[in-house]
Amino acid sequence: MKYLIAGLGSIGRRHFRNLVSLGEKDIVLLRTRKATLPDDELSGYPVETDLREALKKHKPNAVIVANPTSLHLQTAVPAAEAGCHILLEKPISNSTAGLSQLESAVKKSGSKILVAFQFRFHPGLARAKQLISDGEIGRVISAHVHFGEYLPAWHPWEDYRQGYAARSDLGGGVVLTQCHSLDYLPWLVGNVKFAWGFTGKISDLEVDVEDTAKIGLRFEGGALGSLHLDFNQQPPEHYFTVIGTKGTVKWNLADGAARIYRASAESLAISTGMGIKAGGEWQEYPLDDGWERNVMFLEQMKHFVAVVNGETQPTCTLEDGVRVQYLVEAIHKSNSTGSVINLNR
Repeated sequence: MKYLIAGLGSIGRRHFRNLVSLGEKDIVLLRTRKATLPDDELSGYPVETDLREALKKHKPNAVIVANPTSLHLQTAVPAAEAGCHILLEKPISNSTAGLSQLESAVKKSGSKILVAFQFRFHPGLARAKQLISDGEIGRVISAHVHFGEYLPAWHPWEDYRQGYAARSDLGGGVVLTQCHSLDYLPWLVGNVKFAWGFTGKISDLEVDVEDTAKIGLRFEGGALGSLHLDFNQQPPEHYFTVIGTKGTVKWNLADGAARIYRASAESLAISTGMGIKAGGEWQEYPLDDGWERNVMFLEQMKHFVAVVNGETQPTCTLEDGVRVQYLVEAIHKSNSTGSVINLNR
């Protein structure tokens, strides 16, 4: 199979290295040469600068879209029209405009799209998903995500002010850039019915996008959710808590483990006037020894290769990516109007 990688910044390089590690050698690079990383590892591979010419000349089976967010659809639509399978970096775009064009192209050509929300391949989140789906904490009542990081330390090899996350013209901003949680929280709890959001450029960072967001959600099943996102926190933190009628599930990126508190039968009993002493226990599901961050990207790439080879269907679909995009739009609309936004469309 032949792969074309569009965009050779940090995530494009990661995808490139993982493809090579899986034995894939037939790779074409589509690039502008604006990346701030050295080119040594890319030597020997064919380079193109025009997408349509590259698609016509090389006829790749698959395209990896890893350029700036605002350019995703400009790359994904022609690739889908050419019948290529696509690994599409998150978020799938910087707005909802043009999504229908991509959906139409995919429907017509039969292309398969895997949206690159790599946290779905994190074993801690996968364990949390299993525990919640199996009813281990009962009916979900509420959920919270905290995702704070310091943008200047994110890519220390480059000026953060020039990166896509800091620039509105490239599709930056904390809501779009940290939209992982807008994918995995509904994945854990269920689809979102209503959303509100407060966002703003509040920190001292030199960016022209929002750097802080507070978000509220109501899920279709009735559960409530909240999220905190920011580009300013030092040290960074990323964790979530899901509370159910029979217990609680937690996950923290710091150690990657999933944890569940199962309430005892006594503490779940209905009181008839006297208080009931809470009881139960925590169980931890740690990561395997030697696990490191690239493993989830590698597992994602293994899955994409299997999709390209016709062995499986994408686990994170274009529909999932579109759903996140409309949720992002709702958050920004809520901030500008002061209204709660209905996600049913």
